[in-house]
Amino acid sequence: MYYKIIETPIGKLTLICDDISLTSIAFGEKQMSEEFEEKQLHPILVETSRQLSLFFEGKLQEFNIPLNPSGTTFQKAVWDSLKEIPYGKTVSYGDVAKNIGNPKSVRAVGQANNKNPIPIIIPCHRVVGKDGSLVGYGGGLDIKKYLLALEDSTDKGVAL
Repeated sequence: MYYKIIETPIGKLTLICDDISLTSIAFGEKQMSEEFEEKQLHPILVETSRQLSLFFEGKLQEFNIPLNPSGTTFQKAVWDSLKEIPYGKTVSYGDVAKNIGNPKSVRAVGQANNKNPIPIIIPCHRVVGKDGSLVGYGGGLDIKKYLLALEDSTDKGVAL
């Protein structure tokens, strides 16, 4: 497993990958155990950094990075559903539950959303409450607001 820490408009992000795919993005600069090797030039980490940079510049709306998030079958179904939410759009937890064929699993969808190991690229920030309210985000509501404003903005004047 390899990692790289990058600076972004929302603060530092720790990118983690295996030999062939991105496995995690953590908010902040994470202390890594000895099993992880810092590798600034790993191709997956370089490409993820490049695409995130373009995203934050408002120049990329769809990521093209091999992903391998670790989770249960249910969580992976939720995360796959999140990847279908278009850039600049939001859906409710209930919408995601319906999309995965389990309309009564709204709370479980919320828990899976909270466990998303690859935020931003798997866009859990695009999921809001039934009434459109911003509820919960692993990076904090300020970052969720920033990401939604970035995707909704036609100019680059979005401030955190």
